[in-house]
Amino acid sequence: MSPELSCPELRTFLVTLAYDGTDFHGWQVQPGKPTIQGELQAALVRVTGESPLPQGSGRTDAGVHALAQVASFTLLAPIPPENLHRALNRTLPQSIRVTEVRAVRSTFHARHSARAKTYEYRVFRGPICPPFQARYVYPCRQQLDFDLLEAAALHFLGEHDFTSFAATDPDLTHRDPESIPDGPTTIPPLSTVRTVFSSTWERQPIPEGELWIYRVRGNGFLHHMVRNLVGTMLDAARGQIAVSYIPSIIEAKSRPEAGPTAPAHGLFLHSVEYGQEDL
Repeated sequence: MSPELSCPELRTFLVTLAYDGTDFHGWQVQPGKPTIQGELQAALVRVTGESPLPQGSGRTDAGVHALAQVASFTLLAPIPPENLHRALNRTLPQSIRVTEVRAVRSTFHARHSARAKTYEYRVFRGPICPPFQARYVYPCRQQLDFDLLEAAALHFLGEHDFTSFAATDPDLTHRDPESIPDGPTTIPPLSTVRTVFSSTWERQPIPEGELWIYRVRGNGFLHHMVRNLVGTMLDAARGQIAVSYIPSIIEAKSRPEAGPTAPAHGLFLHSVEYGQEDL
């Protein structure tokens, strides 16, 4: 056999993950702490003997969940995607499930190839938050006006500088782990300008009360941005700020002007979008 034929081929894989982030210190590997990226890397070592560092579509913070996080990595092992899928789920913790594995183009990168991302934030409305919801919602018993939430959400549509809604730590803000290119145009590394394509609230009845769900789709998100948007909208719904003041908060480009950061456990990475030509 010729040397060329005997050389293993490096392949790029895309995996989609759902996870309960409660017991993890976010996506990114951290020494001595359980993380989603670390668990996936360890599972790949156990299954294939290789140790690639999976690249996520973006980092989720400690306590944040995902319905469809996307990660990519390369392997030399000649393992079919369907076998890798089964093997990863056998060795990963039950709180992390792989929902899809596919071989993709060598140029694919989970973050750099992404076109849009959607987050979801869940607020529980009811007298007693059921224990089976508590890890995944923000229970808010204060008086809130849903119409004001809807009106507030519309102010975030379009392209804005979202500095007022970014983490106050300048290193985390400007490193921008969530930046996503929109088509061929990549957001500059230090930019705090993002485009929000949709920003809506909906009410979902459940036996114990209601879930008020915020969904926001955009070309990228700054650190803590979604949670800070939610905290600001809840302030408006309580009557603590006027909805009409939100454009001034955006214009101020100052984190203290906006509302508090909503708790991490109500936030989900809902989905990540790619073009067919990227896969």
